[in-house]
Amino acid sequence: MLESGSLNDLAQNIEFVLWTNPDQLRALVVGKQADFIAAPTNVAANLYNRGADITLLNVSGWGSLWMVSRNPNMKTLADFKGQEVAIPFRADMPDIVFSFLVDRQGLDPSKDFRLRYTSTPLDALQLLIMRQVDHALLAEPAVSMALRKTRSFPVSLVAPELFRSVNLQEQWGSLHNSEARIPQAGLAALGAARIDSHMTQRLEEAYTQSSDWCFEHPRKCGEMVARHIGLLSPEAVTDSLQVLSRHHSSAIQARPELEAFFRLLLERQPASVGGKLPDAGFYGGAAN
Repeated sequence: MLESGSLNDLAQNIEFVLWTNPDQLRALVVGKQADFIAAPTNVAANLYNRGADITLLNVSGWGSLWMVSRNPNMKTLADFKGQEVAIPFRADMPDIVFSFLVDRQGLDPSKDFRLRYTSTPLDALQLLIMRQVDHALLAEPAVSMALRKTRSFPVSLVAPELFRSVNLQEQWGSLHNSEARIPQAGLAALGAARIDSHMTQRLEEAYTQSSDWCFEHPRKCGEMVARHIGLLSPEAVTDSLQVLSRHHSSAIQARPELEAFFRLLLERQPASVGGKLPDAGFYGGAAN
């Protein structure tokens, strides 16, 4: 979001590195090749619990998980019983959230569904578009990319209409009697950067301003993102901004919701957060 104001100014002295999977992200941290990372919150917690010099500054990604189906009548997770569903990252966050939610609805994720795991979200998207599966668990902007693809030639001949189905954030909120959001991703500081309060404050302020700008100018943001990330289309990014939560908070403010999320991950896959809840040193940002 480099053209949205103060982050553009700050970016003149910053080198941006794109990562495509959690292993690459962990390598950047362990190799001390970055000062700040945008990361899934559980990956940041895992790194912290394993001794990495990292502090989570904020939570800006509040869940983007949706079921996408070729059947417009799939309204609940129970409707997918007996069906094959493509899911990226086995035993990682999307899989864990899906399994938890269907379990709470009285279903066995390993017996009541035929789960087809993929190495990346794009692999799951490709299976869906090429009609090798009829249902997939995807995150934005992959959801919007799938919906856009079905309206384009020649892919539309292979993949007729797809439909946005169950919103997993709403399912999570209903179970917890809370807002329809999951504290999924945020910005973290590493090494010396995390104790440089002036630098972290500047970056957080610029990050917030840029995020606000994107939600207020979704089309321009989509065009900009597509210029920097060739796999994404401007239209898909623009569409995704229409459905994502705009909520933004510091890690300190989000700590109760983060801990509820981390407890779920500890119950299902302890290694995904490093085997324990992170202590107070993990939570950064302003308290109010």
